[in-house]
Amino acid sequence: MPVKVLSVFGTRPDAIKMCPLVKLLDADPRFESVVCVSAQHREMLDQVLEIFDVHPDYDLDIMKPSQTLFQISAAIIPGLGDVLEKVRPDVVLVHGDTSTAFLAALAAFYQQIPVGHVEAGLRTGNIYSPFPEEMNRMLVGRIASLHFAPTVRNRENLLRENTLGEIFVTGNTVIDAMRYTTAAGYHFAEPVLESLREVPGKFVLMTAHRRENLGAPLEAICRAVLRLVESVPDLHIVYPVHLNPAVRGTVYPLLGNHERIHLTDPIDLRDTHNFMARCRFVMTDSGGIQEEATALGVPTLVLRRETERGEGVETGILKLVGVEEEDIFNAALELAENDSVHDKMSKSENPYGDGHACEYIADAIAGYFNSKE
Repeated sequence: MPVKVLSVFGTRPDAIKMCPLVKLLDADPRFESVVCVSAQHREMLDQVLEIFDVHPDYDLDIMKPSQTLFQISAAIIPGLGDVLEKVRPDVVLVHGDTSTAFLAALAAFYQQIPVGHVEAGLRTGNIYSPFPEEMNRMLVGRIASLHFAPTVRNRENLLRENTLGEIFVTGNTVIDAMRYTTAAGYHFAEPVLESLREVPGKFVLMTAHRRENLGAPLEAICRAVLRLVESVPDLHIVYPVHLNPAVRGTVYPLLGNHERIHLTDPIDLRDTHNFMARCRFVMTDSGGIQEEATALGVPTLVLRRETERGEGVETGILKLVGVEEEDIFNAALELAENDSVHDKMSKSENPYGDGHACEYIADAIAGYFNSKE
């Protein structure tokens, strides 16, 4: 009998990393693959599902305007309870550190169904940064029976916590995802990016939206960016601005009136990866983009006080710059103007795997259930 796998995810970053795994499970006769999305994100999630041609079997459709963590929790648990009753999976796969991941793991635990945690073992050591993600992934780690750690460092984090269950080092599935998204001679769907395709100069992709950066930290980031473009005449910054009103209310007044700062709505995955590939560097507080840029050899400034992706910092392709205006400006100016600094960062090793993480995860799941027979 094939192993019945229920994959549960709900946000754009989760979908990027889970869809390649879903595609592989669908094609592998060892598995019966079922997909449930919470739609903790809606529009951004749907964009990724379309790119990968993944069609969920169940859609909880929970997203509400300005939703709170309380509302997300109250919607997901009963919705998933119903899905678990209908599907009766052998294992539930969750990804990373979202509220959907934690709540899906908890729902599976309530029904004594094993949980597999994709992208397990990432830690900053600060339960409030990122919030609530650091605690979410720690709690999933206490529940899961199968832990798919992208790196040896992640495995060591789990071992230090005396984690129960089996741990596998697989690489990160985002590297697998990039085989679906990048292409030579790519034409952009986003008009702003297409208009810049033949423009000479240096390009930077920027994202900033984390809860802990809202308010004063995001204001400082924006001030540093404004100083940067004023200091480097041929530099263009593209900033897809998160739909959160708290983000847009800060970003547009500060950055909305400069001809070389291009603010857009969130752009699709293919546009993101293909634009990133031609960038001088990336500035981000996102987790996944740190890995995606690393896979492309693009130096990245991390706009946070901590990162759970210390491997990239150690190899040199990531630099943790914090959220102070002067620190961000100085690091970005050096990377924009100093070719030796840029080249050293861009030639650093990619620590996030060989692009076959999904295969390793599938083999681990099959082996786990074969051993139970």
